[in-house]
Amino acid sequence: MTVLLVLATFLVFIVLDYFLNRRKALETVPVAPPKAAQPALGDDYVDGFLVPQTVSYHAGHCWLVRERKNIARVGADEFAAALLGKIEKIELPKPGQWIRQGQKVLSFYRDGVKTEMISPTEGEVKEVNAEIINNPAVLRQDPYGRGWLLSLHVPDEENTGRNLVPKGLVREWMRDAIERLYACQPAFAGAVAADGGRPADDLLAGVPDANWKSTTAEFFLTD
Repeated sequence: MTVLLVLATFLVFIVLDYFLNRRKALETVPVAPPKAAQPALGDDYVDGFLVPQTVSYHAGHCWLVRERKNIARVGADEFAAALLGKIEKIELPKPGQWIRQGQKVLSFYRDGVKTEMISPTEGEVKEVNAEIINNPAVLRQDPYGRGWLLSLHVPDEENTGRNLVPKGLVREWMRDAIERLYACQPAFAGAVAADGGRPADDLLAGVPDANWKSTTAEFFLTD
């Protein structure tokens, strides 16, 4: 009789344990939905900076694109535009003026201080961008589009083209410039927007102690 009671007790425990564990197994565990991945930047970006492959670059961070035979359009790349930031005035050479490759011909003003960029090619100025003179902010908003600076008649495209950054080295050249910028002023790295790693509109605004004129001159080759 005692043995039967013990067996019955074990049977009760087994049945209870089965139902309790079965209930736990059937409980739904809430799972957090996966976070949406940040869209990856394409091949036209180097460390967050837009560097279109459709234009050519001078080491002084200006670009040019051949519009047709002997006619080129010139501008400042996004790295330059981010360093310039909120400029208040732009001065450009006048139509008809002859400019040399490497000549300081593009002037930018911020808080009354002037910095310059050089021409990426040689030729006669045919047209200047009136929109950017009236609204310098366009340079930062759209450096490769509405923010263009000049169009030039370039008689010797072949020889002047030899002094541009070789197409196959553009990404390495730009990456080196970005690394040098962060190395000489680590706080610049914090001025890059966290959203996708894109540069802030005004890099120097995030680093109050940085010298705008000397920093831009170093990278624009006008120091």
